[in-house]
Amino acid sequence: MLLSRTADNIYWGARYMERADDTARVVRSFTEVLLDLPTGVASSWEPLLAVIGSRELFDEGHVRANESDIVRFLVADTANPGSVVSSVAHARENLRTTREVLPRDAWQTVNDLFLYTGRDAESGVDRRSRARFLSRVVSEHQRLDGVISGAMQRDEAYEIWRLGQALERADMTTRVLGVRAAALLAAPDTVDDYDEVQWMGVLRSLTALQMYQRATRGPIVGSGVVAFLLFDRQFPRSVAGCLERIKSSLSRLPNPDITAPAVEAIEQSLVSVRADAGDGAALDAAMDEVQLALAVLNDAVFDAFMRAGE
Repeated sequence: MLLSRTADNIYWGARYMERADDTARVVRSFTEVLLDLPTGVASSWEPLLAVIGSRELFDEGHVRANESDIVRFLVADTANPGSVVSSVAHARENLRTTREVLPRDAWQTVNDLFLYTGRDAESGVDRRSRARFLSRVVSEHQRLDGVISGAMQRDEAYEIWRLGQALERADMTTRVLGVRAAALLAAPDTVDDYDEVQWMGVLRSLTALQMYQRATRGPIVGSGVVAFLLFDRQFPRSVAGCLERIKSSLSRLPNPDITAPAVEAIEQSLVSVRADAGDGAALDAAMDEVQLALAVLNDAVFDAFMRAGE
């Protein structure tokens, strides 16, 4: 088994890199949706704070909640530990001491992205250059994923990486569903003719639009989008798809008796969601339950693989 400190660093390195990537996708998608909507349609950037789960921290240092302040907070603010820039920096710090375990190109990718985001962070705030900055973050994370998939030995370090990545990804999917999807379901009359544009934005924030269309061969409707992002096990960013990856990694790691109950709790949470997938308020509450179950799994992972070295 890996040293507990090494396992901890790899796990959190994977989570922070996934967090940077997910946040970049969500901000980029939200920007695109607002550009697609007519200027007369009311819009607010505040839902982004709810998706990322950082409203209280934002309010501590800001009086206004306009586009510039919110995007800067989520992308470039080093005082926000969950911003894109901070997440990349945290990932680099965690992975700096694991360079003998990860492929050399993986470390080089993380380090290059750290230098880029630190140097050009403000270009991620300006709407004129935002898409280019955020797309660079996404593409560098895809490059990292390719290196890990194609050049890393399938050992415990690899499974710890995939475990952290899948858990973070599942958490973001539930946040998008619990905020953006739930709001659309709860107030369908307010979006009216632009309903499909809004649901396309939900799918794009999780890079799911093309795969949804391929899987459903039908119109983009709220109930279908929610069901796809929750239950389609063939799509790697759905909650069920992430859970399959989590179970696969845990099956190849020791101490299954510690983590198995937490995994079962997540599965039970998903079962209970199915009946509420078309109701906004119920979906919001259900996603809170899944997020709590994911947090319990995170604690179980710590007990199984990191606490041993304390």
